[in-house]
Amino acid sequence: MEGRCARTPLLECGEYAHGHKTTAPRCCFWLASHVNVRKCVAGVMLLSVLTIFFYTYYVTAPLTSLVWRDRIPRPLSQCSLLASQQQTARDHRSDARLRIDAKVLVIAESLYSRLGRDIAELLVANRIRYKVEVAGKSLPVLTTLDKGRYGVIVFESLSKYANMDKWNRELLDKYCREYSVGVVGFATPGEETLVGAQLKGFPLFMHTNLRLKDASLNPASPVLRLSRAGETAWGSLPGDHWTVFRPNSSTYEPVAWALRENEYGTNEDRIPLATVMQDHGRLDGVQRVLFGSGLQFWLHRLLFLDALSYLSHGQLSLSLDRWILVDIDDIFVGERGTRLHEEDVSALMASQVALQRLVPGFRFNLGFSAKYYHHGTVLENRGDDALLKNREYFNWFCHMWNHQQPHLYSNVSQLEAEMMLNKQFAMEHGIPTNSCYSVSPHHSGVYPVHEPLYEAWRKVWDVKVTSTEEYPHLRPARLRRGFKHRGVMVLPRQTCGLFTHTLLLERYPGGRQRLDKSIQGGELFQTVINNPINIFMTHMSNYGNDRLALYTFESVVKFLRCWTNVRLASAPPLSLAEKYFQLRPDELSPLWGNPCDDPRHQRIWSKAKWCDTLPRVLVIGPQKTGSTALYTFLAMHPTLVPNQPSPITYEELQFFNNNNYLKGLDWYLNFFPPNQSNASQITFEKSATYFDGDLVPRRAHALLPNAKIIAILISPSKRAYSWYQHIRSHGDPIANNYTFHTIITANDSAAKQLRDLRNRCLNPGKYSHYLERWLSEYNSHQLHIIDGSLLRSEPAAIMNTLQKFLKITPHVDYNKLLKYDAKKGFFCQAMGNEKTKCLGKSKGRVYPPMEDRSAKFLKRYYTPHNTALSKLLVRLGRPVPQWLKDELSNG
Repeated sequence: MEGRCARTPLLECGEYAHGHKTTAPRCCFWLASHVNVRKCVAGVMLLSVLTIFFYTYYVTAPLTSLVWRDRIPRPLSQCSLLASQQQTARDHRSDARLRIDAKVLVIAESLYSRLGRDIAELLVANRIRYKVEVAGKSLPVLTTLDKGRYGVIVFESLSKYANMDKWNRELLDKYCREYSVGVVGFATPGEETLVGAQLKGFPLFMHTNLRLKDASLNPASPVLRLSRAGETAWGSLPGDHWTVFRPNSSTYEPVAWALRENEYGTNEDRIPLATVMQDHGRLDGVQRVLFGSGLQFWLHRLLFLDALSYLSHGQLSLSLDRWILVDIDDIFVGERGTRLHEEDVSALMASQVALQRLVPGFRFNLGFSAKYYHHGTVLENRGDDALLKNREYFNWFCHMWNHQQPHLYSNVSQLEAEMMLNKQFAMEHGIPTNSCYSVSPHHSGVYPVHEPLYEAWRKVWDVKVTSTEEYPHLRPARLRRGFKHRGVMVLPRQTCGLFTHTLLLERYPGGRQRLDKSIQGGELFQTVINNPINIFMTHMSNYGNDRLALYTFESVVKFLRCWTNVRLASAPPLSLAEKYFQLRPDELSPLWGNPCDDPRHQRIWSKAKWCDTLPRVLVIGPQKTGSTALYTFLAMHPTLVPNQPSPITYEELQFFNNNNYLKGLDWYLNFFPPNQSNASQITFEKSATYFDGDLVPRRAHALLPNAKIIAILISPSKRAYSWYQHIRSHGDPIANNYTFHTIITANDSAAKQLRDLRNRCLNPGKYSHYLERWLSEYNSHQLHIIDGSLLRSEPAAIMNTLQKFLKITPHVDYNKLLKYDAKKGFFCQAMGNEKTKCLGKSKGRVYPPMEDRSAKFLKRYYTPHNTALSKLLVRLGRPVPQWLKDELSNG
């Protein structure tokens, strides 16, 4: 038996045989597993003898691992002859793309429709900008002064497109012809079956509600770029309501075909039917791509991206380059019976060689925890040695020595000591230590950030790159992003459907069918398509047992080669990180979220940290409107607790709009210690620079999505003059050397310092612009706008309204807390004995009157902005302050 199996070609062992398996007993085990052992006594005897032998010799190796490790799935075969032929991806770019913006307009059935969501999610996954409008409304503005706002118009419902009212249809067609903009339309299941019905306005017949199978692509179609023709997607297509197109004009050309699925099977069922049709626009000058179903079919997702590229003349083309890095975490870690044997290491190396032929530069990236070296069975310890013997064939990175989660360490010294043990092991065994890459067990400490981890990484391993699946959240995966913190580039990490417990194919959740679905057009395939740089997480156990990782990656790479024109490559982590942030420079700055809002983040966040004292009220300014006075009034309330003061910026933390943000969440939290307030109290923060900070609303909402936002508005002209006088009194050289009028009227050719001061005087007064930015992040019911002139003259009334907005108790009568100070000219805190406690000398200064010419200039300058503010307040149902009415009057 042993000799026969040794001479039997491995492919005779069926689909579970793997080309890298050469040992005779494993082939025999495979044969035994395919025999009805109850009826074959010889098979039972052989199996029993071998089992007893191996159990006796390798006492701790589980029996199940010995049996199942022989059923190794074989990766996907090569492409068909036609698909394997060399194909050059089309370049859709032309000069016409320069006249349109790289943005998609989606006309959806509703904001909640399934296909509309699928379209939006695919656009988001590929970082394609878009705008959604609901069908039936008037079209949005389609042009700017000299450019089209949208490169492609997508209709979720082809029927709604065909039946547009005459006015909107003529407007849309004129835009499409003038700017060479194309249309994508989807045929959605209708209320009635259409058989041979002509689409209104088109020489095109449609047959609907069909079941189809065996899809393929037209290799001559100019639409194809990302997609590659030559293969057939065998089997039933998803859904029972397909539409196919039958053209009656040469303007139409099929992009994709399929066969009708009919249990009776007639000759007509073998005639290819067009499921995706291109309209060359020869009849009306408008190019279109029409889909006979939504995006549930994976091939349609590819073709949709190709349609966007083709119809936008390359403006919406995606790069064909895809970079892949496969991390193998937990090297030397794992329970006995799940670790690698020598032959698994050989298979790993052989698979790497096979992948290198398809993915230039590919090498598996091994992350080790050295404490568990030689903690397996005899065979598994030999597997450990085989990895070290062949260490030069792989890339290596540091895991934690004991596989402990870093957030459980309270100080840097402990982390450094653990890392040094791993590094010492690496140096003793010749493992490279210069990858500048590390991954934390369970992604602990990477995000949410555990500052000691970043410091220890820098000191011990000189880490410049890491990766995580947790930023900003694990799901949805399409929203994973990168960021940079403390000099470490954090890349988004992807999953491939394999985890520490997915060892055996027969026990894979959903079985082989589910894994193959992910590979063949499903989640794993789409992950590579949608991300130019992919770092995949796997574990050592995925390369032993049934070697599912080898099967998975060899299969998906071959499937990508068969069906797409992507150019696969690999590189070390540092090179990939640099490339990633060249492509995504906007992601360099992090966006901190609240760890307590995500249960997964709470589990990998230090127990010594807190988040329940984060502010629930933000006073955002702008500057010189009375924000410091409001801060003082709020702090008088027993329910409201301000942040602890900053040694540099005093009561203002200025966290969200300057370099303090890059110091991380820990820095911010330290100003809101857990012992500062009790459960019934509410913390608040005031920073007047938040109002007009470009990044502030988005950053604030990411961390404090439920916060109440308070803005104070006064006459923008008075605010500008007050700011000038403020910095002049603080010795600003530009303010002291130039008059207010010279500064506010400076043109763009003036010196930079003069322009900067002009902008600081004028820009914050464009109130509607900045309020709209805040309202793009927060709901209007979270925003409270205070009339700054009334805050000065009637503060008690303002505070009474504000308490109602904040819904805080007890209700405080500020008439008893505030007293007008005639000497200061404003209200101050009443201290008893007719005394008051007022703000410092810098507050309430009396300035020389503004020149008439400056006042007239500012009135003209702010008129459009004040008009926009008035309209905004009316839209929000808020009162229009008297000063705004005065500014807009003719007086």
